[in-house]
Order: sequence, then structure tokens, then C-alpha cells
Amino acid sequence: MASSTSLAKRLLLGRPFRSDRLQHTLLPKRIALPVFASDALSSVAYAPDEILLTLSIAGAGAFFYSPWITLAVAIVMVTVVASYRQNVHAYPSGGGDYEVATVNLGPRFGVAVASALLVDYILTVAVSVSAGVSNLGSVVPFVAEHKIGIALAAIAVLTALNLRGLRESGTAFAVPTYLFIVVMLGMIATGLVRVFILGQDLRAPSADIVIDAETHHLTSFAFVFLLLRTFSSGCAALTGVEAISNGVPAFKPPKSKNAATTLMLLGGLAIVMLFGIIMLARATHLQYVEDPLVQIVGGPPNYVQKTVTAQLGETVFGSGSILLYVVGAVTALILFLAANTAFNGFPVLGSILAQDRYLPRQLHTRGDRLAFSNGIIFLAVAAMVLIVSFEAEVTRLIQLYIVGVFVSFTLSQAGMIRHWNRLLRTQRDPGARRRMMRSRAINTFGMALTGAVLIVVLITKFLLGAWIAIVAMLVIYAGMLGIRKHYVRIAQELEPSDERPVLPSRNHAVVLVSKVHKPTLRAVAYAQATRPDTLTAVTVNVDDKDTRTIQAEWERRQIPVPLTVVDSPYREITRPIIDFVKSVRRGSPRDVVTVFIPEYVVGRWWENLLHNQSALRIKTRLLFEPGVMVTSVPWQLQSSQDRDLDRLDRDLSRAPARGPRTRPSGVPAGTPAADPPEEPK
Repeated sequence: MASSTSLAKRLLLGRPFRSDRLQHTLLPKRIALPVFASDALSSVAYAPDEILLTLSIAGAGAFFYSPWITLAVAIVMVTVVASYRQNVHAYPSGGGDYEVATVNLGPRFGVAVASALLVDYILTVAVSVSAGVSNLGSVVPFVAEHKIGIALAAIAVLTALNLRGLRESGTAFAVPTYLFIVVMLGMIATGLVRVFILGQDLRAPSADIVIDAETHHLTSFAFVFLLLRTFSSGCAALTGVEAISNGVPAFKPPKSKNAATTLMLLGGLAIVMLFGIIMLARATHLQYVEDPLVQIVGGPPNYVQKTVTAQLGETVFGSGSILLYVVGAVTALILFLAANTAFNGFPVLGSILAQDRYLPRQLHTRGDRLAFSNGIIFLAVAAMVLIVSFEAEVTRLIQLYIVGVFVSFTLSQAGMIRHWNRLLRTQRDPGARRRMMRSRAINTFGMALTGAVLIVVLITKFLLGAWIAIVAMLVIYAGMLGIRKHYVRIAQELEPSDERPVLPSRNHAVVLVSKVHKPTLRAVAYAQATRPDTLTAVTVNVDDKDTRTIQAEWERRQIPVPLTVVDSPYREITRPIIDFVKSVRRGSPRDVVTVFIPEYVVGRWWENLLHNQSALRIKTRLLFEPGVMVTSVPWQLQSSQDRDLDRLDRDLSRAPARGPRTRPSGVPAGTPAADPPEEPK
């Protein structure tokens, strides 16, 4: 009978997969598009909101600039997509920006890119889920009242789906993503036809509100700064593009071609929907402000501002229409599922970084469903912390956003330029040289444009919260370098020399005695069986009466091992034993001391709290003593006999196996295959 924990795990995650089923998780383009592109596609649900609410600071007249801001964002989108199409062909192994920067710019730049991407993946989950809650709350008031709890529940569901494995999550997300595309394009087409072809006067619910403009406070320079800030907020639409380059190994062959095609589809759909929503918002006179209570003049005191997509759905399909609720539902759903881009990209990148010894090796291991379970769980927890800290407010979270992704964009394109320069130095075929020079030109333009956007983002968003993301990147960057330094130092320390190991001169055995009972007698017998050079039993005198009882019983049983009594005037146990062990070895540095510790084996977790505490403290302290070996001699109590050992074996067999190391999907070819050294047991 399986335990309740194991049963719940199997119900949520399914049965374990054999390692040889890994190839069956490869995705066709129709599934890869929703898996890797849902973040960029779903950004059309909150990027227009950010564009309009930032412009609203200058009043309703500033909405005139929204199409031009969108055009600038679209130009950046086209450039980034074209640049990453070169990346997936040149580096199909799945390292993405990290691999490109590491190979061409050096490990430090690779770590900088990785730290930026890790932060951005966490923010992707937090922003997408928070935006989903906001959109759903626009049509369902209950959601708006409990947005933090619902956001946390959504992340928990996403985590469970991804822990089931890549194919399962891809199938689960395909239908909602395509439904969102159909609904959004249908709403945009219907609205534009009604306005520009049928000549109907559609007015959004917010068309008649009066905005208190700050134009009398804005200088020309301040207005330009506002436009740049609006542009930087709109560039949130580009997040998630890099996920495809990280996930190339998950595509079915031909991997690079399918990934490049998916990138092109992603860019085209995102631009069409983003432009369509902004144009429809302008046509319906939609207004969206940052702070309704302050900016709206003469508005109702209980005014609740709905999101842009919710207002457009109500305008096009009518208040109370079934299609309005469909728009709200699919928009919220795609935003929840957009976090799946990070759930697919973060664990793979974490596995690669663990392989390169920049992160703990636990992130490298696949779970029993062939997903990188530890990375998925870490991402979910980090995103939950952000949502609770920022109260699931999209506008507050968006200020931290996109800094990391444009850092990785810029460094990746710089790395690609060096990649093409290196190949051009040895390539002599004219046709191949033309293709390389064309790719280099695309990456050069991409680097210049994304670098300029990065500067704009840093200038306009730094004081609004971007500094938090920058600090997080610096902390992660320093942490990864520290982890790498630690692993390298340990590997060097444990590297065997050419000299043959020196055998110990003598082995001194010490048996710890607390009482004369069966566990102690077994420990003494086992110590005798190892045939040490010297053997002594040691007890600590913390109570004279108990010590005399032990001595009397020792003599009565005529145990052929001398019993040494160590005084402890302050009733301490650990320190006297440590001092005694040190004194035994002090005579010769080549001698070793083996300490035998009797221990109880119990069957219930709470029994561990009642036994073995002194033994645990002594063992922990002895591990730090050079030349000292610690041997536990178990004694199984009756409760341990009732333990279901078959079930225990099954549970232990589900743990990650320790065996020959292989690279995960997406690990760069030049990555060392050796494991980080194990800690001494």
C-alpha cells in the first residue's frame, strides 16, 4: 500500500518516466509555439495598458502618441526576432544567450547574462500571473478582492503541470493559447470593421472620463522623458522571445529550422495583436490611467477601472455579452499560462549553470517525470515571494521587468558579432561568406538597437524599481562566481596525487558507552572484529552513581575491553570525548582513531526526537577532526521491525540516481562533463 504522500504525488504528477523516454518529450512546432511563445503573445494583454497609463500622465491628448510608441516597439520586436533567428541556427544546443556570451565574450559575460535571465524568468511568472488576475478581476469582482491568493493558487497549478513533464504541459497549454489568438484577432477584426467599414460610433466605457493632465507641469524635456518611459514600458512585449533560443533541443528535428519558424510566427502574431489593440483603443476613444482616484476629474468615488482588453471586449461585443466573458477568461488564462515560458526556460538554464558549476548541482538533476523538478520548484517559490511582496500589482512589478532581458539581448548580439567575425577569418566560400556577413549585419543592428533600449530602460525606470532587479542580478552574479570558486577549490583539493597513499601506522578503536546494554555489547563485539591495534571503551562521568553502576556491570560481565572513565565536572559530554580522542592520536600523526557509536534504529519520526541526540552531536563534532573515523553501530528497536521496508525501497528508488553523468538537453558541447565533487560523507 502506497503512503498518502506518495499517492498524492502520483495523482498530481503521474507515474515516473524511464530515462529512455526522454526523446518522446520533443515537441512539434504546433505545440512548441504555445509552450515557448505564450509569454511574448500574452504581453499584448498588459503592454497596451502600460503604454496608455504612462501617457495618461500628460492627459488624454497624449494618447495620440500611442500608435507611434507601438510602432517603435514593433521595430524592436522585428529586430530581436531576426537576430535570434541567427542565434538558433548558430547555437542549436539550447544554451541560448548564456552559451553565446560564454563562448564568444568569456565566462564572466556568460554569468552576467545568466544572472539577468534568471531574474527575468522569475519576474515573468510574477508579472504574467498578476496581469492574469487583474484581467479576470475586471469581469469577476470576487477575483479582484482576492487577487493575491488566486495568483498564488495559479502558480501552484502551473508548477504541478510542469512537474508532470514537458509534453504534458505543452498539450495543456496549446488549446488555451490558440483560443486566445483566435479571440483576440476576432475582437480586433470585428471592432475595426464596425468602426472603419460599417461606420459605427463605438465608444469605450472610459471614453467620456476627464483626465486631470499634468501638462502645465511638464517641460519639453519632461515630456520627451515621459515618451521614453512609455516606450520602455511597451517593450515588455519583447519578454519571452529569448526562451525559444534556450529551448531549441526540445523541438523535433530539424530543430534549428523549426525554432526559427516558431520565432517568426511569434513575432508576427505579437505585432499584429499589439498594433490591433492600440488602434482599436484609439478608434473607440478608450482611456486608461495610472491612478483613477487622482487623475479622473469628477469621476464616481467607487469607479473601478477595467483593463484595456476588458474595455474593448465590452465595447465590441456589448456589456453582459457571453463573448465579453470569453475575452476576459481567455485573456486571464493566457496570462496565467504565459508563465509557462519561464517554467520551461528557467529549469533548463539552471541545469546548464549547475553543469558548469555556477549553481548547486541539485538543479542539474531531472525528476522522475524527466523534468528539472528542483528548478521548477525554486522558480515557483521565488515568484510567489514577489507576488506577496508587491501585492500582485502589475504596475509595480512592471518597473522591475525587462531590464534583465535587454541585458541578455545586448550581450548575446555582441557575442554573435564576434562569432561571425571568427568564422569569416577562416571561411573562403563566397556564398557562405555572404550569408555570414548578412547575419553579422543583422546582429550588429540588433545589438545597437537593444543596447539603446537598455539605456532608455535604465534611465526611465531606475528610480521606479528597476534598481531592485539590478541589485538582484548583482547578488546572483556574485553568488554564482562564489559557487564556481568553491567547486573548483574543492576539486583541486580532492585531486589525487601521483604518490601512493600512506597507510596509517596504527588504528586505535574507541567504543562510546552510555549504559551496559545490548547496543553497547554489539558495538564492542564489532570493534573487536575489526582487529584494531588498541581498543578501549569510554564513558563520561556526569553522575557518580551512574558511572559506578556502569563499572560494576562491566566487571560483572567480564568484558575483555578496558573501560576508561573521563571526568566531566561541568556535566558536558561532547567536549570530554573530543579531548580524549585527540589525546589518543596526539602521540603519532600517522595513527587513526575509529570511534564506534551505538545508535538506535526507530520506526517512527517522533522517536528520533527522543533518541540519538547525544550521538548526533558527537558525530557532527568528530567529523571535523583529522585522522578520526566515525562508525555507527545500529541496533534495531521493535518499532523499526514494523516499518514497511518494501515501500521504503520504492521511495528511495525514486530519488535521483548517482551514476555516469550525461549532459542535459541544451548543454553546450564544450561544457565539462565531470561532476562537481561530492562532499565527504
